[in-house]
Amino acid sequence: MTRALLVLLCLLALSAPALSQAMQYERPVDTAPREKDIGGGYTTPEVQKPLPRGAWLLILDFALLGAALAASVWLTIYKRSRRAVVWLSLFSLVYFGFYREGCVCPVGSLQNVAVALTDPNYRIPILVTATFFLPLIVAALFGRAFCGGVCALGAIQEFVLIKPVRVPRRLDQALGLLKYAYLGAAIWFAIQPAASRDFLVCRFDPFVSIFRRTGFAHMYAIGAAFLIGGMFVGRPYCRYLCPYGGLLSWCARLAPRGVSITPGRELDCGLCNDACPYGAIEKMRADQAGCLYCARCYRSCPVDRKESGLIAIEEIRPA
Repeated sequence: MTRALLVLLCLLALSAPALSQAMQYERPVDTAPREKDIGGGYTTPEVQKPLPRGAWLLILDFALLGAALAASVWLTIYKRSRRAVVWLSLFSLVYFGFYREGCVCPVGSLQNVAVALTDPNYRIPILVTATFFLPLIVAALFGRAFCGGVCALGAIQEFVLIKPVRVPRRLDQALGLLKYAYLGAAIWFAIQPAASRDFLVCRFDPFVSIFRRTGFAHMYAIGAAFLIGGMFVGRPYCRYLCPYGGLLSWCARLAPRGVSITPGRELDCGLCNDACPYGAIEKMRADQAGCLYCARCYRSCPVDRKESGLIAIEEIRPA
Protein backbone atom coordinates (compact mmCIF):
# COMPACT_ATOMS: atom_id res chain seq x y z
CA MET A 1 0.00 0.00 0.00
CA THR A 2 2.78 2.40 0.95
CA ARG A 3 4.65 1.53 -2.22
CA ALA A 4 1.52 2.23 -4.31
CA LEU A 5 1.08 5.64 -2.69
CA LEU A 6 4.71 6.52 -3.42
CA VAL A 7 4.30 5.53 -7.07
CA LEU A 8 1.13 7.64 -7.30
CA LEU A 9 2.85 10.67 -5.77
CA CYS A 10 5.78 10.30 -8.19
CA LEU A 11 3.40 10.15 -11.16
CA LEU A 12 1.59 13.27 -9.97
CA ALA A 13 4.88 15.12 -9.50
CA LEU A 14 6.05 14.21 -12.99
CA SER A 15 2.75 15.17 -14.60
CA ALA A 16 2.37 18.47 -12.73
CA PRO A 17 4.38 20.56 -15.24
CA ALA A 18 2.40 19.18 -18.18
CA LEU A 19 -0.88 19.83 -16.38
CA SER A 20 0.14 23.35 -15.46
CA GLN A 21 1.15 24.12 -19.08
CA ALA A 22 -2.20 22.88 -20.32
CA MET A 23 -4.17 25.08 -17.90
CA GLN A 24 -5.98 28.08 -19.41
CA TYR A 25 -4.33 31.31 -18.25
CA GLU A 26 -6.70 33.86 -16.73
CA ARG A 27 -5.54 37.41 -16.16
CA PRO A 28 -6.32 38.37 -12.55
CA VAL A 29 -7.04 42.01 -13.41
CA ASP A 30 -8.49 43.82 -16.39
CA THR A 31 -6.03 46.71 -16.47
CA ALA A 32 -2.32 47.12 -15.76
CA PRO A 33 -1.35 48.96 -12.56
CA ARG A 34 -1.10 52.71 -12.98
CA GLU A 35 1.67 54.96 -11.72
CA LYS A 36 -0.44 56.34 -8.88
CA ASP A 37 -1.44 52.82 -7.81
CA ILE A 38 2.20 51.70 -7.62
CA GLY A 39 3.40 54.86 -5.87
CA GLY A 40 6.94 55.52 -4.73
CA GLY A 41 7.66 57.89 -7.61
CA TYR A 42 7.36 55.10 -10.19
CA THR A 43 7.09 56.24 -13.82
CA THR A 44 6.05 54.07 -16.74
CA PRO A 45 9.04 53.44 -19.05
CA GLU A 46 8.83 54.66 -22.65
CA VAL A 47 7.70 52.13 -25.19
CA GLN A 48 10.15 50.94 -27.79
CA LYS A 49 10.27 53.39 -30.66
CA PRO A 50 9.77 52.60 -33.43
CA LEU A 51 7.53 49.69 -32.58
CA PRO A 52 8.50 46.20 -33.83
CA ARG A 53 7.06 45.22 -37.22
CA GLY A 54 5.87 41.94 -38.63
CA ALA A 55 8.11 39.85 -40.88
CA TRP A 56 6.22 40.70 -44.07
CA LEU A 57 6.49 44.44 -43.30
CA LEU A 58 10.25 44.10 -42.83
CA ILE A 59 10.41 42.34 -46.20
CA LEU A 60 8.38 45.19 -47.67
CA ASP A 61 10.85 47.73 -46.27
CA PHE A 62 13.76 45.87 -47.83
CA ALA A 63 11.92 45.55 -51.16
CA LEU A 64 11.25 49.29 -51.18
CA LEU A 65 14.91 49.95 -50.37
CA GLY A 66 15.96 47.81 -53.35
CA ALA A 67 13.39 49.46 -55.62
CA ALA A 68 14.50 52.95 -54.54
CA LEU A 69 18.15 52.07 -55.24
CA ALA A 70 17.24 50.77 -58.70
CA ALA A 71 15.18 53.90 -59.37
CA SER A 72 18.05 56.13 -58.24
CA VAL A 73 20.44 54.43 -60.68
CA TRP A 74 17.97 54.54 -63.57
CA LEU A 75 16.84 58.14 -63.04
CA THR A 76 20.36 59.47 -62.53
CA ILE A 77 22.54 57.53 -64.96
CA TYR A 78 20.09 56.67 -67.71
CA LYS A 79 17.30 59.28 -67.56
CA ARG A 80 19.63 62.05 -66.31
CA SER A 81 16.69 63.80 -64.67
CA ARG A 82 17.18 66.11 -61.69
CA ARG A 83 13.42 66.57 -61.31
CA ALA A 84 12.79 62.83 -61.02
CA VAL A 85 15.60 62.44 -58.47
CA VAL A 86 14.00 65.19 -56.36
CA TRP A 87 10.69 63.32 -56.33
CA LEU A 88 12.46 60.10 -55.38
CA SER A 89 14.24 61.92 -52.55
CA LEU A 90 10.93 63.28 -51.33
CA PHE A 91 9.44 59.77 -51.24
CA SER A 92 12.47 58.45 -49.33
CA LEU A 93 12.30 61.31 -46.83
CA VAL A 94 8.60 60.73 -46.17
CA TYR A 95 8.71 56.92 -46.04
CA PHE A 96 12.19 55.97 -44.74
CA GLY A 97 12.50 59.15 -42.69
CA PHE A 98 9.24 60.25 -41.11
CA TYR A 99 7.03 57.17 -41.57
CA ARG A 100 9.65 54.52 -40.71
CA GLU A 101 11.30 56.97 -38.31
CA GLY A 102 14.76 56.52 -39.78
CA CYS A 103 14.73 52.81 -39.00
CA VAL A 104 15.50 51.32 -42.44
CA CYS A 105 19.05 52.42 -41.89
CA PRO A 106 22.20 50.97 -43.48
CA VAL A 107 24.10 53.79 -41.73
CA GLY A 108 23.40 52.43 -38.26
CA SER A 109 23.41 48.77 -39.29
CA LEU A 110 27.18 48.88 -39.81
CA GLN A 111 27.50 48.68 -36.00
CA ASN A 112 25.26 45.60 -35.81
CA VAL A 113 27.26 43.88 -38.53
CA ALA A 114 30.54 44.75 -36.78
CA VAL A 115 29.28 43.21 -33.51
CA ALA A 116 27.96 40.10 -35.27
CA LEU A 117 31.38 39.54 -36.87
CA THR A 118 33.22 39.75 -33.56
CA ASP A 119 30.76 38.40 -30.96
CA PRO A 120 29.64 34.77 -31.51
CA ASN A 121 26.74 35.30 -29.10
CA TYR A 122 25.33 38.26 -31.05
CA ARG A 123 22.79 37.51 -33.77
CA ILE A 124 21.17 39.88 -36.23
CA PRO A 125 18.32 39.24 -38.70
CA ILE A 126 19.34 38.44 -42.25
CA LEU A 127 17.44 41.52 -43.46
CA VAL A 128 19.65 43.78 -41.34
CA THR A 129 22.72 42.25 -42.95
CA ALA A 130 21.18 42.60 -46.41
CA THR A 131 20.23 46.23 -45.70
CA PHE A 132 23.85 46.95 -44.82
CA PHE A 133 25.40 45.29 -47.88
CA LEU A 134 22.90 46.16 -50.65
CA PRO A 135 23.79 49.88 -51.00
CA LEU A 136 27.50 48.98 -50.90
CA ILE A 137 27.05 46.49 -53.75
CA VAL A 138 25.13 49.07 -55.79
CA ALA A 139 27.86 51.64 -55.07
CA ALA A 140 30.53 49.23 -56.33
CA LEU A 141 28.57 48.85 -59.58
CA PHE A 142 27.07 52.29 -60.24
CA GLY A 143 28.26 54.78 -57.62
CA ARG A 144 26.61 56.28 -54.56
CA ALA A 145 22.99 55.80 -55.62
CA PHE A 146 21.93 55.39 -51.99
CA CYS A 147 23.11 58.91 -51.13
CA GLY A 148 21.24 60.53 -54.01
CA GLY A 149 17.61 59.56 -53.82
CA VAL A 150 17.31 56.93 -51.09
CA CYS A 151 18.95 58.05 -47.85
CA ALA A 152 16.54 60.05 -45.67
CA LEU A 153 19.46 61.73 -43.89
CA GLY A 154 20.75 63.00 -47.22
CA ALA A 155 17.30 64.00 -48.48
CA ILE A 156 16.47 66.22 -45.51
CA GLN A 157 19.75 68.10 -46.06
CA GLU A 158 19.20 68.27 -49.82
CA PHE A 159 15.90 70.08 -49.40
CA VAL A 160 17.24 72.80 -47.09
CA LEU A 161 20.17 73.79 -49.35
CA ILE A 162 19.22 77.24 -50.65
CA LYS A 163 22.44 79.21 -51.14
CA PRO A 164 25.44 76.87 -51.38
CA VAL A 165 28.88 78.21 -50.55
CA ARG A 166 31.89 76.51 -52.09
CA VAL A 167 34.18 75.03 -49.46
CA PRO A 168 37.89 75.42 -50.33
CA ARG A 169 39.27 72.18 -51.73
CA ARG A 170 41.92 71.61 -49.04
CA LEU A 171 39.48 72.34 -46.21
CA ASP A 172 36.88 70.09 -47.83
CA GLN A 173 39.37 67.21 -48.04
CA ALA A 174 40.54 67.74 -44.46
CA LEU A 175 36.99 67.76 -43.09
CA GLY A 176 36.23 64.67 -45.16
CA LEU A 177 38.72 62.69 -43.05
CA LEU A 178 36.46 63.11 -40.00
CA LYS A 179 34.03 60.48 -41.25
CA TYR A 180 36.76 57.85 -41.29
CA ALA A 181 37.72 58.73 -37.72
CA TYR A 182 34.03 58.51 -36.78
CA LEU A 183 33.75 55.16 -38.58
CA GLY A 184 36.69 53.78 -36.61
CA ALA A 185 35.27 55.06 -33.31
CA ALA A 186 31.82 53.65 -34.08
CA ILE A 187 33.21 50.18 -34.81
CA TRP A 188 35.52 50.29 -31.77
CA PHE A 189 32.74 51.12 -29.32
CA ALA A 190 30.34 48.66 -30.97
CA ILE A 191 32.65 45.64 -30.62
CA GLN A 192 33.35 46.18 -26.94
CA PRO A 193 32.02 43.61 -24.43
CA ALA A 194 28.25 43.73 -24.05
CA ALA A 195 28.39 45.53 -20.68
CA SER A 196 30.28 48.51 -22.15
CA ARG A 197 29.07 48.37 -25.77
CA ASP A 198 27.81 51.60 -27.32
CA PHE A 199 26.24 52.34 -30.71
CA LEU A 200 27.53 55.84 -31.35
CA VAL A 201 26.07 56.30 -34.83
CA CYS A 202 22.51 55.64 -33.66
CA ARG A 203 22.86 57.55 -30.40
CA PHE A 204 24.24 60.66 -32.08
CA ASP A 205 22.23 60.56 -35.30
CA PRO A 206 21.46 64.28 -35.74
CA PHE A 207 18.13 63.75 -37.50
CA VAL A 208 16.57 60.77 -35.71
CA SER A 209 14.84 63.04 -33.17
CA ILE A 210 13.33 65.04 -36.01
CA PHE A 211 12.12 61.90 -37.79
CA ARG A 212 10.63 60.42 -34.60
CA ARG A 213 9.34 63.74 -33.22
CA THR A 214 10.76 62.82 -29.83
CA GLY A 215 14.13 62.84 -28.15
CA PHE A 216 16.52 64.86 -26.02
CA ALA A 217 16.70 68.62 -26.42
CA HIS A 218 20.40 68.58 -27.25
CA MET A 219 19.79 66.16 -30.15
CA TYR A 220 17.13 68.48 -31.55
CA ALA A 221 19.67 71.28 -31.27
CA ILE A 222 22.35 69.26 -33.09
CA GLY A 223 19.93 68.34 -35.86
CA ALA A 224 18.81 71.96 -36.21
CA ALA A 225 22.46 73.09 -36.36
CA PHE A 226 23.17 70.67 -39.21
CA LEU A 227 20.09 71.85 -41.10
CA ILE A 228 20.93 75.52 -40.63
CA GLY A 229 24.51 74.87 -41.73
CA GLY A 230 23.15 72.77 -44.60
CA MET A 231 21.38 75.81 -45.99
CA PHE A 232 24.80 77.09 -47.09
CA VAL A 233 27.17 74.08 -47.01
CA GLY A 234 25.88 71.18 -49.08
CA ARG A 235 25.05 68.14 -46.91
CA PRO A 236 27.60 68.71 -44.13
CA TYR A 237 26.75 65.49 -42.28
CA CYS A 238 26.95 63.34 -45.41
CA ARG A 239 30.28 64.79 -46.55
CA TYR A 240 32.12 65.15 -43.28
CA LEU A 241 30.67 62.81 -40.65
CA CYS A 242 28.58 59.98 -42.11
CA PRO A 243 30.59 56.78 -41.43
CA TYR A 244 28.59 54.78 -43.95
CA GLY A 245 29.36 57.45 -46.53
CA GLY A 246 33.04 56.62 -46.09
CA LEU A 247 32.36 52.98 -46.99
CA LEU A 248 30.20 54.02 -49.96
CA SER A 249 32.94 56.34 -51.15
CA TRP A 250 35.50 53.53 -51.30
CA CYS A 251 33.07 51.17 -53.02
CA ALA A 252 32.15 53.83 -55.59
CA ARG A 253 35.80 54.02 -56.69
CA LEU A 254 35.32 50.51 -58.12
CA ALA A 255 32.19 51.36 -60.11
CA PRO A 256 32.54 50.68 -63.85
CA ARG A 257 29.53 52.92 -64.50
CA GLY A 258 28.54 56.10 -62.71
CA VAL A 259 27.52 59.72 -63.14
CA SER A 260 29.14 61.29 -66.19
CA ILE A 261 29.04 64.81 -67.55
CA THR A 262 27.68 64.80 -71.13
CA PRO A 263 29.51 61.54 -71.99
CA GLY A 264 31.46 61.58 -75.26
CA ARG A 265 30.62 65.19 -76.08
CA GLU A 266 31.88 67.34 -73.21
CA LEU A 267 31.70 71.05 -73.76
CA ASP A 268 34.02 71.79 -70.83
CA CYS A 269 32.08 75.00 -70.24
CA GLY A 270 32.37 74.67 -66.44
CA LEU A 271 28.65 75.16 -65.73
CA CYS A 272 28.39 71.73 -64.10
CA ASN A 273 31.30 72.56 -61.80
CA ASP A 274 29.54 75.74 -60.68
CA ALA A 275 26.29 73.85 -60.13
CA CYS A 276 27.77 71.11 -57.91
CA PRO A 277 27.53 72.16 -54.23
CA TYR A 278 29.47 69.10 -53.02
CA GLY A 279 32.83 69.62 -54.68
CA ALA A 280 32.38 66.37 -56.60
CA ILE A 281 33.52 67.62 -60.02
CA GLU A 282 37.23 67.77 -60.75
CA LYS A 283 38.67 68.89 -64.09
CA MET A 284 35.18 68.97 -65.58
CA ARG A 285 34.55 65.32 -64.72
CA ALA A 286 32.49 63.73 -61.95
CA ASP A 287 34.49 62.28 -59.07
CA GLN A 288 32.77 58.95 -58.41
CA ALA A 289 33.96 58.75 -54.80
CA GLY A 290 32.50 62.13 -53.90
CA CYS A 291 29.48 62.31 -56.24
CA LEU A 292 26.24 62.18 -54.23
CA TYR A 293 23.94 61.43 -57.18
CA CYS A 294 21.99 64.69 -56.79
CA ALA A 295 21.85 65.25 -60.60
CA ARG A 296 22.20 69.01 -60.19
CA CYS A 297 24.89 69.04 -62.88
CA TYR A 298 22.37 67.77 -65.44
CA ARG A 299 20.06 70.73 -64.87
CA SER A 300 22.93 73.15 -65.53
CA CYS A 301 24.33 71.29 -68.56
CA PRO A 302 23.40 72.84 -71.93
CA VAL A 303 23.47 69.43 -73.66
CA ASP A 304 21.13 67.78 -71.17
CA ARG A 305 18.83 70.79 -71.12
CA LYS A 306 18.70 70.77 -74.94
CA GLU A 307 17.77 67.10 -75.03
CA SER A 308 15.07 67.78 -72.45
CA GLY A 309 13.67 70.56 -74.64
CA LEU A 310 14.49 73.25 -72.07
CA ILE A 311 16.67 75.41 -74.34
CA ALA A 312 17.14 75.96 -78.01
CA ILE A 313 20.01 74.52 -80.02
CA GLU A 314 21.52 77.97 -80.55
CA GLU A 315 22.25 78.27 -76.82
CA ILE A 316 24.78 75.45 -76.86
CA ARG A 317 26.76 76.59 -79.88
CA PRO A 318 30.19 77.96 -78.96
CA ALA A 319 30.65 81.68 -79.33
